[in-house]
Amino acid sequence: MQLIPNSSPREQYNVSSLIDILRYRALHQSDQVAYTFVQRGETELSRLTYQELDQKARSIAAQLQNLGSHNSRALLLYPPSLEFITAFFGCLYAGVVAVPAYPPPRNQKISMLQAIVTDAQAKFALTTTLELAKVESQFVKHRELTQLHWLVTDKLTNEPASDWQEQTFSDSNLAFLQYTSGSTAKPKGVMVSHGNLLHNSKLIHQCFRHTANSQGVIWLPPYHDMGLIGGVVQPLYGGFPVALMSPIDFLKQPFCWLQAISRYRATTSGGPNFAYDLCVNKITPEQISSLDLSKWEVAFTGAEPVRADTIERFAAYFKSCGFRREAFYPCYGMAETTLIASGSLKTSLPIICRVQEVALEQNCVAITDSSRENTRLLVSCGQNLPDQKIVIVNPKSLTQCQADQVGEIWVSSSSVAQGYWNRIEETRQAFHAYLADTGEGPFLRTGDLGFLQGDELFITGRLKDVIIIRGKNYYPQDIELTIENCHPALRANCGAVFSVEINGAEQLVTVQEVQRSYLRKLDANEIVGNIRQAVTTQHALQLYAAVLVKPGSIPKTSSGKIQRNACRAKFLAGDLNVVIDWSENPRYKTAFINLQSELELTLQQLSKVQK
Repeated sequence: MQLIPNSSPREQYNVSSLIDILRYRALHQSDQVAYTFVQRGETELSRLTYQELDQKARSIAAQLQNLGSHNSRALLLYPPSLEFITAFFGCLYAGVVAVPAYPPPRNQKISMLQAIVTDAQAKFALTTTLELAKVESQFVKHRELTQLHWLVTDKLTNEPASDWQEQTFSDSNLAFLQYTSGSTAKPKGVMVSHGNLLHNSKLIHQCFRHTANSQGVIWLPPYHDMGLIGGVVQPLYGGFPVALMSPIDFLKQPFCWLQAISRYRATTSGGPNFAYDLCVNKITPEQISSLDLSKWEVAFTGAEPVRADTIERFAAYFKSCGFRREAFYPCYGMAETTLIASGSLKTSLPIICRVQEVALEQNCVAITDSSRENTRLLVSCGQNLPDQKIVIVNPKSLTQCQADQVGEIWVSSSSVAQGYWNRIEETRQAFHAYLADTGEGPFLRTGDLGFLQGDELFITGRLKDVIIIRGKNYYPQDIELTIENCHPALRANCGAVFSVEINGAEQLVTVQEVQRSYLRKLDANEIVGNIRQAVTTQHALQLYAAVLVKPGSIPKTSSGKIQRNACRAKFLAGDLNVVIDWSENPRYKTAFINLQSELELTLQQLSKVQK
C-alpha cells in the first residue's frame, strides 16, 4: 500500500493499484492533460485528460467484463498512440491481463506475434480499425488469430462506462505480461503484478525526483518496458504530463525528439545509448540553434551499454542550447525487475572509471588512472535502490564475488516480477536463486555481468554473449565499437560479433552493416583490411570471417539491442543480406556452415521427437 504522489495532504489515501491512482486523478485533477501524442515533434494529434482516460478505460473494461473476460489475457495490438493507453488501462480496470505487442508491418511475417498469442493463451485482442484491417489478411494462414475475440476500441463510445464493475486487487494479482525483447533467447512473458508496478514506480519517482511540475517527452515504444513503465505509467503515478511520439519519427529524424523536448520544456526524457549517438550524427548546427534544452533535468540512458564517449560527445555538442552534462542519468534495469534496478542521485555527474582489459579477460577488476591502450572506460549505472539488494555472484559456484571480481548481477526486490508465464523451470532457475554458501535468497539472476565499486554498479556485458577464446573473456560490444569506428562506411550500433567453433577452437566472426551512401563504392580490400587490423591491434585477436551486409539487416530487439545469437544463426544458415563476404578460409567456411546447419537442424528434430 502506498500514498498517492503529489496529492493534497488532506486527500491522501492508500492505494493498492494503478487503478486507484487514475481514479483519484480523474476525480481531483479531472481537466488536467495527462497524455499528448505528437507527430514529428511538433504537431499535436490528440490529448487525454485524466477524466477522459478514466471514462474510456471504464468503457473498454465494461465491454470486456460483459464478454466474461476476468483473469483472461488480452493482446494489445496498437501502434504508438493514445489508443494503446486507453486499452491498457481498460484491461487493468476489467481485471484482464494485458499483453502488449508490436503490430507487424503489412505483408511481413507475423511469427513473433503468433508465438506471443500462443504462449500467452490470449482470449481477446484489442486494436484499432486500421490495424485490424492490416492483420485480417493473415487470418487464413494463422488460425490462432481467428480464435481471438477481436475488440476495436477506437469506435467505442463512453456510454457503457457506467456499466463497469469495480475490481479489487492484491499486490500479487497480475497486471500484464511483458514479453522480453529476446536479445539472447526466445521471448518470454514476464509476469508483472500490480505490486511490482507500484513499487517500481515509486523507485523511479524517488530517483528522478519527479514533481507535479515535471514534464516528460517519450519516443520509446509502449510495448517495451522502458516505454510502457517510464513513458506511460510513471507520468500517471507522478501526476505530471507527458508528450508521446512514435519511435519511427525519431529514427527517421532524431531532431524531432529534441524539438519536442524544447517545445514542451521537458524535464525528463531519454533512451538507449544509440539514441544520443544518432542525435550527434544527424542533427545539424543550424537545427541546434533553434533548440532550448535548458529544462532537461533527467536524460536517462539504459537498455544497452552506456558509453562514456557518447556522454561526452552529446554534452559538448548540445551545450550551446542549454544541455548540461549532469542531466545524464545512466541507469540499469530490465523487464524482469519491472524496469529500473539501479540509479544515481538526480544531480550527480555520471561516474566513469577506467579498468585494465587484461584483468577483465580473467573476470578481475583493476582500476587504473592510465589512459594508455588496453584499458576500457566504464560508466556507472548508479547505486542500489531502497528496499532492494544487489549482489555480484560467481555464475558457476553461485557464491558471492570479492569486490575486485566480475560476476553475474543478482537482484532481490519487490520490483522483481513473479516469473515467466507458464515456464516453471525457467522461472525457478532465474527468479529463485540462492547463494550456495549462505543460503540467502531468493534472487533474480539477471544474466548480466558486472561489479560493484563501492556503491556504484558497473555493467561489463551479457553472460551468454561473452566470447571465450584461448581461456580469455572478450565482450562483443567492445569489439563491435572498435570495428564500427575503423571505417566511415560502417554503420554505428549496427554490428554483431560472435564466435563459431572451427576444428575444435573458437573463432571470431563479425557481421556489420554498411552505410547506404557507400553501397555503390565499397572497397572490399580496404574495409576488411581496416577491420582485421583494428581487431588485431586493439584486442590481439585474429578475425576468421567478416560479413558486410545491407542497412537494416542486423537483427535487433524492440529496444535496439543487437541480437547476436539471431545474427549467428543467420550466418550459419547463410541467410544474411550480404554485400561483402570475407573469410580467412572460404572453402572451409562453406563446408563448415553446411555441416553446422545440418547438425542444428538434426538437433531441433530430435528435440521435437523427445517432446
